[in-house]
Amino acid sequence: MSMNMLQNVEAEETAERRLWRAVIACTVNEWVNGPLRQQREAEQFLFIENEDYRTVCDSAGINPEDLRSRLEKIRSRQSDEAKAAALHN
Repeated sequence: MSMNMLQNVEAEETAERRLWRAVIACTVNEWVNGPLRQQREAEQFLFIENEDYRTVCDSAGINPEDLRSRLEKIRSRQSDEAKAAALHN
């Protein structure tokens, strides 16, 4: 394979990974900041085991279990903050 062909393949893979990472980032943003319906749909995608989630993560070059673990920590922290706020009201 020539050097130019190899560089083109690498550039396409990089662009594709950036696209899938953007999809994940958009979904996480909808989960955190979106309207209630989008939050619920994003949460379902991010936390309920399905093949699409794994495919998107793999395409983005992200370990699906690692991402979900990190998101679980955020969700736990949000839950703790909501409980603390409810106690103060």
